[in-house]
Amino acid sequence: MPDFTRRGFLAASLASGAALRLPQIASAPATRRVLTLVYDKSLGAMRAVEKVVAR
Repeated sequence: MPDFTRRGFLAASLASGAALRLPQIASAPATRRVLTLVYDKSLGAMRAVEKVVAR
């Protein structure tokens, strides 16, 4: 096991995490989030509604 400093260990951990996540991000379809404010009569207040829309 190599001798890691705290900074080296964090850098290696982040690099390995990025290598695992990068293929998932690259293969994900392009999406957009649309946030709309609507008035909810039952609550008597405004409510945020979020939709995920494919581009």
